[in-house]
Amino acid sequence: MTKNLITKNSSEKDIVIKKKSGLRENIEAILVAIILALFIRTFAVQAFKIPSGSMKQTLQIGDHILVNKFIYGVKIPYLETTIIPIKKPSRGDIIVFKYPENPDLDYIKRVIGVARDVVEIRNKQVYINNKRINDSFSIHMDPHIFSAGISKRDNFGPVTVPEDSLFVMGDNRDNSTDSRFWGFVNLKAVRGKAFMVYWSWNKNNSDSVLNYVRWNRIGNILR
Repeated sequence: MTKNLITKNSSEKDIVIKKKSGLRENIEAILVAIILALFIRTFAVQAFKIPSGSMKQTLQIGDHILVNKFIYGVKIPYLETTIIPIKKPSRGDIIVFKYPENPDLDYIKRVIGVARDVVEIRNKQVYINNKRINDSFSIHMDPHIFSAGISKRDNFGPVTVPEDSLFVMGDNRDNSTDSRFWGFVNLKAVRGKAFMVYWSWNKNNSDSVLNYVRWNRIGNILR
């Protein structure tokens, strides 16, 4: 039952302050929390789960990551129009983007080339503007090298990255479908930059239940 609180001002007039019901206060608090959560998810930070091994060893299957959606600018939701530009993705950034062949899917890869870069792959080695890049984050699990006539995996290009586009690749180079196979990523499709692993679950672990969690990965900053 709602009670009225009564006080008096200097002119001795009664002032009645109605107290909100507990239910109404809880509903208002929940609505505010939902609005804040939606705002943060839309414009600031969003969580994603890694379902495949195309970014090993940087990202493992079962990693849960946080993506900074603000770092590349503020966009109008659904229209993908940037209203407050901040900066563009740089080489080496790990980005989440809408898959060019199916925008309903989110992909995660590493930026290799930006606009006007000339990208070429020679026997698994990546060259940008005819210079071999420091590729310390990548791994190769297959020793075989395919010619360009057989597959684009190990020998590719050269290609020039168009304006407002990116060339991306998975760190697990022999097991990643990326720009080598389906082309460039438009800047409008970029959702944000991955920056931290906040949880990691190894569902294939055969040891103790406690070891299903990769404790040593929690809190890792991505580079």
